[in-house]
Amino acid sequence: MGDSYCSDCKRNTEVVFDHAAGDTVCSECGLVLESRSIDETSEWRTFADESGDHDPNRVGGPVNPLLGDVGLSTVISKGPNGSNGDSSLARLQNRGGDPERALVMAFKAIANMADRLSLVSTIKDRASEIYKRLEDQKCTRGRNLDALVAACIYIACRQEGKARTVKEICSIANGATKKEIGRAKEFIVKQLKVEMGDSMEMGTIHAGDYLRRFCSNIGMNHEEIKAVQETVKKSEEFDIRRSPISIAAAIIYMLTQLTDSKKPLRDISIATTVAEGTIKNAYKDLYPHASKIIPQWYLKDKDIKSLSSPKA
Repeated sequence: MGDSYCSDCKRNTEVVFDHAAGDTVCSECGLVLESRSIDETSEWRTFADESGDHDPNRVGGPVNPLLGDVGLSTVISKGPNGSNGDSSLARLQNRGGDPERALVMAFKAIANMADRLSLVSTIKDRASEIYKRLEDQKCTRGRNLDALVAACIYIACRQEGKARTVKEICSIANGATKKEIGRAKEFIVKQLKVEMGDSMEMGTIHAGDYLRRFCSNIGMNHEEIKAVQETVKKSEEFDIRRSPISIAAAIIYMLTQLTDSKKPLRDISIATTVAEGTIKNAYKDLYPHASKIIPQWYLKDKDIKSLSSPKA
């Protein structure tokens, strides 16, 4: 019970909260003052005789359509005999086995890796779907789970247009090496190409796919980011035979040399996960075209001669 203003009674009256329907009702005239309100309090209660090491939640995880039971199965806790769980029942349940245990573990690994990379839920769901299709083909047994999961995330990022480098994926892959992730990626594409067809296409990687994230890691402002994007677009008109990520890193290095706060090559390498030698080689190829690819509006108060000449 509480007090609230009723527009029919024209005064403050006692109201009744219907928690089941989410309605706030005037106790005198029956007018519904508020409907479908959200109860923001906890969905559980803590009693004085309960110990603090028990989970009081009475709800499970979200529904997962990729699981056979949609994630709604019952799990018996392994607590001592009594109200907090029956260990004998838990043993019997475990003895029966869980056919989807491996799948659940893989989904948890995908969720953990995706969270560490700050990936959106669409990429996480896409990676889970790819792994589920592999599991349906019974071809994951005996393979490195971390490498498979990391490869699923790499493919999902490419397909969703939010590409991540193999080094970035490797940094959160729980020990899986670049070579293992690369092999896992080729294995997944080969296995699912027939079943999924064009939906397994990852598209072509462009240098622009990495720019915003790299520029953000370095701390570039909006004007500098815009200049980098235009420079990358212009560079595509020339025959620069370097990988897209190398070109992106080299152009970022090139434009930071025109600013007052020049960034050392080591900082660019750390932010872009590209080796310093690789950036130097790409910079060497881009340097002859600098005056043509860097936008004129960005060069108006800067001297292009301040760019350091690449060593032969």
